[in-house]
Amino acid sequence: MKFEFEPIGVFSCPRKYRFETPRQGAFADNSGVIVLNTEDPRLAEACRDLNGVERIWVIFCFHLNSGWRPFIQPPVSPGGRRVSTLATRAPYRPNPIGMSCVELVRVEKNKLYVRDSDLLDGTPILDIKPYIPAADAFPASRVAWLDEAEADKYSIEYTPEAMARIEWLRGQGGPDLENFCSVQLAFDPFNRRRKRVSEEPEGGWSIGCRTWRVYFSVSGKQLTVQTVRSHYTQDELASAEDKYGDKAVHRAFAENFC
Repeated sequence: MKFEFEPIGVFSCPRKYRFETPRQGAFADNSGVIVLNTEDPRLAEACRDLNGVERIWVIFCFHLNSGWRPFIQPPVSPGGRRVSTLATRAPYRPNPIGMSCVELVRVEKNKLYVRDSDLLDGTPILDIKPYIPAADAFPASRVAWLDEAEADKYSIEYTPEAMARIEWLRGQGGPDLENFCSVQLAFDPFNRRRKRVSEEPEGGWSIGCRTWRVYFSVSGKQLTVQTVRSHYTQDELASAEDKYGDKAVHRAFAENFC
């Protein structure tokens, strides 16, 4: 048998890159909008009784991935070992289909406003189903390899300086570095093969996010984000060339914090 599907809509949000994807949507307060296709007016009608539904399952396509492998190393990996693909929610799958349980905030015509999502901007939406607690919740269920990996989790805290810079940058429409840190630093923060992480000469570590760097220190399983800095040099900021279209924000950042 062979099946073909047409997306019923697309997801819209500020997060565009794989490294911004939360481990699970329920662990991050990420908002977005499911925009249903307007070519088929029946789709808006099909959402009528979603008002009053608090959570929905979103079935989607991993549009940035191709191919698959039987074993993968998930972001939360027990002892750094690989785990069989069908025992994970990894995006590299035999069929690139994902599912996410999100909070439905409101419905406006062909737009569904949601939060607690782990989808990226442009994700094709295949289907939507209501989350039914009596049928869908099994809180006592176990995932043995995940339970094992949780022992390796780092607790993350932020200095006042770091949080002030993160909040300012978020207010300017820049990357959400608090979400980035929760995704990239809670597990295996020193993995140079998978992350843009460096040990700093004066002590501590830093990790790159787009054109920004986050500086942090570690004591045991406690990770402290110390500060955030631009990754541009002064000469680069003075140049008119703006490959990533973000130098205005970096210049304003320098005026406020440097």
